Formats: sequence, structure tokens, C-alpha cells
Amino acid sequence: MTTTHASDPPASTTAYTILAAISVCHLLNDMMQSLLPAIYPILKSNYGLDFGQIGVLTFTFQFTASLLQPAIGLYIDKHPKPYSLAIGMGSTLTGLLLLAFAHDYSMLLLAAALIGTGSSVFHPESSRVARMAAGKRHGLAQSVFQVGGNLGSAIGPLLAAFIVLQRGQTSVAWFSLAALLGIVLLINVGHWYSAHGLARIKPRGTKTGAHLDLPRARVAMAIAVLILLIFSKFFYMASMTSYYTFYLIDRFGVSVQSAQLHLFVFLGSVAIGTIAGGPIGDRIGRKAVIWTSILGVLPFTLLLPHANLFWTGVLSVPIGIILASAFPAIVVYAQELMPTRVGAVAGLFFGFAFGLGGIGAAVLGELADATSITFVYQLCAFLPAIGLLAGLLPHLKSEDHQPPMSAVAVDMAGNIDPPPR
Repeated sequence: MTTTHASDPPASTTAYTILAAISVCHLLNDMMQSLLPAIYPILKSNYGLDFGQIGVLTFTFQFTASLLQPAIGLYIDKHPKPYSLAIGMGSTLTGLLLLAFAHDYSMLLLAAALIGTGSSVFHPESSRVARMAAGKRHGLAQSVFQVGGNLGSAIGPLLAAFIVLQRGQTSVAWFSLAALLGIVLLINVGHWYSAHGLARIKPRGTKTGAHLDLPRARVAMAIAVLILLIFSKFFYMASMTSYYTFYLIDRFGVSVQSAQLHLFVFLGSVAIGTIAGGPIGDRIGRKAVIWTSILGVLPFTLLLPHANLFWTGVLSVPIGIILASAFPAIVVYAQELMPTRVGAVAGLFFGFAFGLGGIGAAVLGELADATSITFVYQLCAFLPAIGLLAGLLPHLKSEDHQPPMSAVAVDMAGNIDPPPR
């Protein structure tokens, strides 16, 4: 049973320090989990692995990192564990050390499973904490949380290239320092979670919440539509993150360095879109952002396969910004549909997104081998048309009264700070 103290800040205030800590930890988590695939060439050489064994390693990591998330999210909804985030980061720390000093293939599989398990604990529970800390600015909270992951995923391969590939497999152990930093931050988040966060989540049985105005079948249909929209978004994103450089080299004959620069511009646009999507949803409504960000990107994706090099670079910017703005809005909208299943919803959507990224890369790679990389982009250009399904999403009462854009900051101890002048 949750108790409320007189010194607790109002649930409508925004705990910015908690959001910052969660975002930094998301950066660290996604940076560390991106190390594993980045060092596959080293592992293949050091252990004499074939591609089948690499595939099993990937499957082990993705199974634990994505498919476990909904189950973990559902469990923490029923049994909140304020310090589970620090424990999950400890699993990642153990996995990194095993990865650095593994003696055989079985230890590599165990390391992959531990790193994936740490990620599967982190995403649903930290998204839940972001909602606790959000006050009335749920979209902003999800954007701040998610942009940390975007940055971490981008930084990880670079660090692998400049550190691990240069110094060898044992240098992975140095990244355990990042895990230790994450544990320290998450222990402090756990203190706040235990003292103040639980009071900010409505208990089961509460008679408020947008979902209670809708039949179960309507809620289930809305979740199904959101999953299809996630499919559209992440399959297209897989085409860009995995094959954009190959497309530029094949079609325009640019250098690898130039192609990487174009990819960096696209990934920067994704980061901008992620941080913008949540606050815009707070102001104009989640459904409007979802509709615009999925379907609205269609004209740009249709033009991209027919543009010259200059316009390809230009078009990649609105594609990245508009498409990335969808995910924070989708997660918050789904949580508003099911406010007593915040962790389960986060686990479902983060797990599904992570899994689709891997599946999309594999499917599109096979398609490119069978046809051409240009054909892949011509086909993927139509994926955002799935955004038409956003018209089936129900209108939620929470969309009628958007919160004010000013908020009161709350520090790590839960004390209220006046807003900046």
C-alpha cells in the first residue's frame, strides 16, 4: 500500500532531475547493448565462429532484450520494485565482464543473455519511472527518456570502433565503468521512486482514466493499430539505419566517409524528432502527433528514391524528424489507454520496436540480395501509408485538456524548485 507524506511534491509537478538521470542511464544502457553486435568481427575471429553461431548469439541477445520486456513490465505493474533498475544494470555489468574475458562460446552466449536481460529490465521500468516523474508533461518525459537511448545507440558503435577494435576484446571491460555509473544513478532514482514515485501512479481500481470510457475490444483494437504503426515506423527506420550508406554508395558512388556523414545527419534528425515529439503531443494531443508523424512522412519517403544526392540528403532530415516524433506519442497514448499497465505497455512497445529493428534489417537485407538496394527503398517508401490506420484510434478525454507548458522542477530528493525566470 502506498503512503503519502505531507512533504511529498504534488503529482502534477515534473521531476526534471529524475528525468535527466533516467535519460543518462538510457544512454549508458543502449550504448553498452550496442557494443555486442559492433564487435562481432572480433568475436568471429577470436573464437572461430561461423555465421550460424553469430546468428544464435544475436538470437540469444534479442530474445532476452525484447521478448522478456512485456512480461517484466507486467510483473512490475503488479509488484513495484524501486531498485530493480539498479539490479538490471548489474546484470549488464556482469555480462560485459563475461564478454571481455569469455573462454568459450558458451560464455559468450551467457554474456549476451545477461546484457539482454539487463536491457529488458531497464526499458519497461525506466519508462514507468519517466511517467512517474512527468507530472502533467508525459510526452516531454518520454521524449527526454527516449533521446538518451538514441544517443547511446549512436555512440556505442563509434566507441567500439575506436576502443575495442583497436585494443581487443578485453577492453570491453572498461565499459563496466559506465555500468557502475548507471548503478549509482539508478540507486538514487530508486530512493526517489520508493519515497515519492509510487504515490504518483494511480493504484489499481481507480475510477479515473481514459480507458474506462472504452470497451475492452476498442482498447484492444487501438493497441493493435499502434503495433501496426510501430511496424511501419521501425521497418522503415531499419532500411535507413542498416542500409542507407550502402544505398548512397550504390546509387551515387559516394565514398564511405561521405555516406557515413549522410547517415550521421539522418541520425541527428532522429534525435531531434524524438525530443520534439513528446512536448508537441503534450500541446496538441497524442493522436494528432501519431497521425502526422506516420502518414505525414509519406510524401518525403516517396520522393527519396527518385531524388539526386543533394535532395536525398535534404529529404533525410524531415524523414528522420517526422518519423521519430511518433514513438514518444505512441507510448504515452498507449499508457493512457491502459493507465494501470504502464510497465507492461512500455515493455510491449519497446520490446516490439527492438525486435522489429532486427527482423526488419534481416528481411530487407535478404530482399536487397534478391533484387537491389534501390528496389528496397522504392518498396519501403510506401510503408508510411499504414499511417492511415491512425484514423481508427479512439479519441481520449485526456486529449481535450492539454496541460500547461510550465511546470515545477523536483530535485532528486523530491524537493520543489521554482521554475526558471
